Amino acid sequence: MSLKKEIERRKTFGIISHPDAGKTTLTEKLLLFGGAIQEAGAVKNNKIKKGATSDFMEIERQRGISVATSVLAFEYNGTKINILDTPGHKDFAEDTFRTLTAVDSVIVVIDVAKGVEMQTEKLVEVCRMRNIPMIVFINKMDREGKDAFELLDEIEQKLKLRVTPLSFPIGMGYDFKGIYNVWEKNVNLFSGDSRKNIEETIKIEDLDNPELDNLVGEAAATTLREELELVYEVYPTFDRVEYLEGALQPVFFGSALNNFGVRELLDCFVSIAPKPRPKNSNTRLVKPEEEEFSGFVFKIHANMDPKHRDRLAFVKIVSGTFERNKPYLHVRHNKKLKFSSPNAFFAEKKQIVDISYPGDIVGLHDTGNFKIGDTLTQGEEMQYKGIPSFSPEHFKYINNADPMKSKQLEKGIDQLMDEGVAQLFTLELNGRKVIGTVGALQFEVIQYRLEHEYGAICRYENLNVHKACWVQAKDPKSAEYIDFKRVKSKFLAKDKRGQLVFFADSAFTLQMTQSKYPNIIFHFVSEFEKLAEAEY
Repeated sequence: MSLKKEIERRKTFGIISHPDAGKTTLTEKLLLFGGAIQEAGAVKNNKIKKGATSDFMEIERQRGISVATSVLAFEYNGTKINILDTPGHKDFAEDTFRTLTAVDSVIVVIDVAKGVEMQTEKLVEVCRMRNIPMIVFINKMDREGKDAFELLDEIEQKLKLRVTPLSFPIGMGYDFKGIYNVWEKNVNLFSGDSRKNIEETIKIEDLDNPELDNLVGEAAATTLREELELVYEVYPTFDRVEYLEGALQPVFFGSALNNFGVRELLDCFVSIAPKPRPKNSNTRLVKPEEEEFSGFVFKIHANMDPKHRDRLAFVKIVSGTFERNKPYLHVRHNKKLKFSSPNAFFAEKKQIVDISYPGDIVGLHDTGNFKIGDTLTQGEEMQYKGIPSFSPEHFKYINNADPMKSKQLEKGIDQLMDEGVAQLFTLELNGRKVIGTVGALQFEVIQYRLEHEYGAICRYENLNVHKACWVQAKDPKSAEYIDFKRVKSKFLAKDKRGQLVFFADSAFTLQMTQSKYPNIIFHFVSEFEKLAEAEY
């Protein structure tokens, strides 16, 4: 198959939502339809021993939440679909934001009872800024929740989206009868049996058809007719061009847990979602159809398989074809690298691939060459833009609780920091290690993974830091800079790249330091992050 045809048949998307909206459950059901798994796992039911496919880390299975982005690929009706299931919890937002640089479209999952929640607002804002095409899936329709029109209004107001329903619910909660599929002009009857792969679908093009009354009852049919009349009057007609430009968002209703409304979502997604899109580099716009390979690292994961201590760099292919055993240029190191076993993913299951195309995600075994944001090309010197990284908000000293395991601890911290889980700082004064994270829950994840993946036990000690700022002197030899380093020596540290960082213990201290040393610039993002800030 030609490169053009391979690109045409690929769809790479992310699923985003607030925790507990049913994102991981929806991922499971999509895989079920794609024939990729035989039985969907429950995220939170202890009676069912099978866990969710995309939650493969032990800590995820214990807590019932996703803490790392997982990649899943499957074929559906001739289309190659790549799903990136992201963490919903705000403490892991950094991983999700980075993942959004690697997707071509997004499905936003909203809980019918809770409506639009804060984390969803933040993530949708990032998608809106990037004009990423979005489809909204309103989940848990078999439970009592908000009225459909109330939800649509909330999505428009809180998320600032322009929506058009492509399916509409018939009742809700105990009275949930099914959905009318505006896209396919048919009625899907809800049986409440999640084991049924495909619910009963009856073609009804004309809403005045008396068959509708027989199917759902006279009262429900009358309400549906009235509501759909309002839908057609109030909401714009679906326009694929507007959707692809990020100016119009189709909305679907369903119940992922009961496998209801998922096939309709998937069928519509396959026919309207974008193929791999062009991406900006620091020199030019790169198009997928180009012959020469290029791609970028958006995620690093250590210990995908704890037995083998492997570390994988996730690369999104932007252009050309990526071939096994072919040398490619690592732009930052300016050296050629060969990869003998590039992996395609199915959650933690991996298989070696000989050739991958734009839109695909490949995992490259890494001995420490890669950092998040690195670019690989066939020889061209360019860097892809817009991989965000955030200034930490929580800081703690990390101490070794077992002197016999200091090597394991050092290795573990080193690898986990490369994953972008948190940032590591070393104090200039005494060499003590400080970890900075975006969310407090990350400390727990780091502690858990150090113990279970590296056999190292750590303890934390609180550190009062208001803000970490990267320091840049206009003249490094000036008396002012030398005085700053002497006076503030207790509050200075180096980050993992050796850049100088100032720890301010309060907003007042920071303000006073800035006014006392006017020729020193205090950045709230490091140099690597400045690139991302410019794109945002």
